[in-house]
Amino acid sequence: MNLKYTIKKDIEQALIKIGLKNYYKPLIIAKKKTELGNYQVDNLIKIAHKNNIEPYSLYEKIVFLIHKKNIYKKIIFSYPGFMNIFINENFLSEQLEQLFNSSRLGIKHVVSKKTIVVDYSSPNIAKEMHIGHLRSTIIGDVMVRTLEFLGHNVIRANHIGDWGTQFGMLIAYLKYKKLEKKLKENLISLKEIENFYCKSKKKCDLDKNFEEQSRKYVVKLQNGDPNCYSIWKKIVKITMNYNYKIYKKLNVTLKQQHTMGESLYSKMLPDVIKDLKEKKIAIEKNKSTIIFLNEFKNKLGEPMGVVIQKKDKAFLYSTTEIACLKYRYEILHANRIIYYTDSRQYRHLLQIWAIARKANYIPHNLLLEHHTFGMMLSKNKRPFKTRDGDTIKLTELLDEAINRAKDLIYQKKPNLPKKILIKLAKVIGISAVKYSDLSKNRNTNYIFDWDTMLTFEGNTSPYIQYAYTRILSILKKSTIRIHKISEKISLIKNSEIKLAIKILEFEEIILIIEKKGTPHVMCNYLYELATCFSNFYENCSILFSEKIKTRKSRLKLSFLTAKTLKKGLNILGIKTLKKM
Repeated sequence: MNLKYTIKKDIEQALIKIGLKNYYKPLIIAKKKTELGNYQVDNLIKIAHKNNIEPYSLYEKIVFLIHKKNIYKKIIFSYPGFMNIFINENFLSEQLEQLFNSSRLGIKHVVSKKTIVVDYSSPNIAKEMHIGHLRSTIIGDVMVRTLEFLGHNVIRANHIGDWGTQFGMLIAYLKYKKLEKKLKENLISLKEIENFYCKSKKKCDLDKNFEEQSRKYVVKLQNGDPNCYSIWKKIVKITMNYNYKIYKKLNVTLKQQHTMGESLYSKMLPDVIKDLKEKKIAIEKNKSTIIFLNEFKNKLGEPMGVVIQKKDKAFLYSTTEIACLKYRYEILHANRIIYYTDSRQYRHLLQIWAIARKANYIPHNLLLEHHTFGMMLSKNKRPFKTRDGDTIKLTELLDEAINRAKDLIYQKKPNLPKKILIKLAKVIGISAVKYSDLSKNRNTNYIFDWDTMLTFEGNTSPYIQYAYTRILSILKKSTIRIHKISEKISLIKNSEIKLAIKILEFEEIILIIEKKGTPHVMCNYLYELATCFSNFYENCSILFSEKIKTRKSRLKLSFLTAKTLKKGLNILGIKTLKKM
């Protein structure tokens, strides 16, 4: 049930019946001070003035057309020109009953099902994941969970960079150091491979012969040389096996079958180059193949040139991206493609999209979205790094979170069995890191702070998780079996009504995330829901209500709150606990 949407539609239809042709869409906002109404039409003055009508007169016309609907208890006018709407308690009760008996909290699958490719995480091969990969990974995963919950056909695409220049350098270095056998026998770790990559890069800068050899190995690999391919495959396997463990630790849904690296499109690249040349989109210049885009200008104001094949016939990242887009539309039949990368990729993506459209690889109505995100900063407002200035490894960050959570739990419950302590620490620590990140608007930078993320107060994961376990504890203490209650929920007190409305706002939040990919709205919602329950708990006796009917009603309301909190946390990829 989307209360805001229902009110908005009712008023829009009333405006049409009144005969207004020029009107702004009604802006419906939830009221914090509910004594003035549950919702307010915030732009009634604008609509009225646009049509040369007095706001009060317009209010009367609207109310005449909608007041008999069972959703409205009363609608009052507030000067200079606001409509304050009170929702009918019986209507709320009916809606809550539907949610109570629904495994999906009353949210239906979308009518217009789409095939949506979500491109996220995208770690570097031959390197350990660092904290820069956290946002793409967990924000993308929330979007995937949301879209799947709504019934879309979602294709997870972990677009790993497994077909670039770095492999030529690594192959050359492994051969130079005679490490092929050791690699084949699984005696080399990812940490060592990353170290080899750094050394090979330095050697490339100093040794022209080594640099030339590395280039040749790139071309050999891209042309299917068996030996180069074998080394490459082993490096990719070692890296991704390491990353899958991190995904599992993070409770992220990416699996091996979702890995779609640049290598997947390698066989398409020669045909793409040939086709772009035949269509006169690409030209040869100084033995390189380039596409000039009039829509984009370089520093001299000239059309931007995008190189898609180098002089040595090696393909580039841009070539792969064009083939990837073609593949996602023609093979995967995508209706919508969402990229979760940082803002530096935006211009590059726009260029690739422009080329793909010119070549008719994708239609103009294909939805292409770049969901950018800001950086994680330290308290000095600089990129969050180690004391030595190195980028922090993601596994180190997660281990630190678990250790801090363990210390915090031990301080509160020193007699807790070690096994339970470790289990709680893992869930609370990982959840705290994820929630802290997800609760920030993805478009902004944010300051990473251990102290605030692990507190049991405010908009944090421990606060929401504790609210959930608190409700489970209340339900467990009750002698009344929740699913045996046949009586309807009765809403009398203001705190009950506020909690009911907040529960019913869940669908609105889900639809915002589906459209905008902004997990922070779910975090804000869950915090508000937990706060509403706390207020309800303080003002309404649940287990010791004098009337059995009231007790049953409040137990059902508590159960619905827990159900909504759990579903919301699940959408965020955050685990719940039965005890804390």
